[in-house]
Amino acid sequence: MTGTSDHLRAIRLIALVCAAQVLVQIGAFFWPALLPQMIPRWSLTNSEAGWITAAFYGAYIFAVPVLVTLTDRIDAKLVYLSGVAITVAGHALFAVLADGFWSALAARALTGVGWAGTYMTGLKLLADIVDGKLLSRAATGHAASIGISGALSFACADLLSGIGGWRFAFHVAAASAAVAFAIVWLAAPRRAVRPKPAAGAPALFDFRPVLRNRSAMAYAIAYGLHTLEMSALRGWGVAFLASVAVGTGAASIVSPTTALTVLGLIGTAASVAGNEAAIRFGRRTLIAAAMMGSAALAGLLAVAGAQSYPLAVALMLIYGAVIWLDSASLTAGTAGTAEPSRRGATLAVHSTLGYLGGFIGPLAVGLALDLGGGNTAAGWSGAFAMIAALMALALVTFLAMRPRGLAGDRGA
Repeated sequence: MTGTSDHLRAIRLIALVCAAQVLVQIGAFFWPALLPQMIPRWSLTNSEAGWITAAFYGAYIFAVPVLVTLTDRIDAKLVYLSGVAITVAGHALFAVLADGFWSALAARALTGVGWAGTYMTGLKLLADIVDGKLLSRAATGHAASIGISGALSFACADLLSGIGGWRFAFHVAAASAAVAFAIVWLAAPRRAVRPKPAAGAPALFDFRPVLRNRSAMAYAIAYGLHTLEMSALRGWGVAFLASVAVGTGAASIVSPTTALTVLGLIGTAASVAGNEAAIRFGRRTLIAAAMMGSAALAGLLAVAGAQSYPLAVALMLIYGAVIWLDSASLTAGTAGTAEPSRRGATLAVHSTLGYLGGFIGPLAVGLALDLGGGNTAAGWSGAFAMIAALMALALVTFLAMRPRGLAGDRGA
């Protein structure tokens, strides 16, 4: 886009899409926020609770390669609106029908398909319209909207369930997503259908050229391990802090859900700051520093996190900031080093790897707890030690692949 008026229209579109992302995804973490009350209500094991959390990410993994790749050929707006409609259905079915493990698993899986149709397709919708100089900051704003919705999700779940019960909370999540549908339907421009590819051109779902793009794959693989860590923290953070509070007999004005809300807001700010730091100091440097910091903090939580509730809250807040520090930088790295004609397919691979990690994270923590003796200090120590080891592996892998920086990054 060129000219001042086009630039202002691009800024307006970014703001509206980001606002819609907050509304459509505000209910995404209602289940993890309500986990401490839902486990005894439905007599779930930790592994079963982990499966319900992981189902969201598992469904995403299967849906995202199809939905995001389709945006290379058809209007991203149409794919996005389809994802929003599925999200509305997933929340509504959870509110009406969920009454135990299998029904909750199915409803959360449907919501995961909706997430696949809205998360990276929202970014693709913006990438199709904004110019290269604005793309990195558009990706940062998009990531910030996801962070804000994730943070508010915990507080909203606690507030709404207190007002009308857990079913009421999911009804509100469905209504919020419906408002997001209206915003994008009215505000986002339609895009022309791409011309049919020439004879002999690679098939739409041929991901081999994407996998050969070493730089984009370096960011995507790192994003997968990053999302494993992030989803483990968001999926089990409330349960961990609740366990520490009970185990230590601590009384605090900062409840576990409040702490996770603050963590998400701090993380969102860290994500925005991290992308600006990546531009100024170098993307690879910033990402490597974030990985080292998150491995160290997971190790600290493994050693001392369960000993004191105030210490656990403080470490979690710092940990959240460090985890989110490279979130936008990784996604912008993948989008910015992708072949333009394959950006949708590249983001599909990026998201698939990311949410494969998202699927494994909460499930692995649930299994680690059951193997480590349950909801105990020893169980939580083992879970955080596992995460620390995985982040050390992520750092080694990222540095070995040596990805490129983006235009405008220092040293690119």
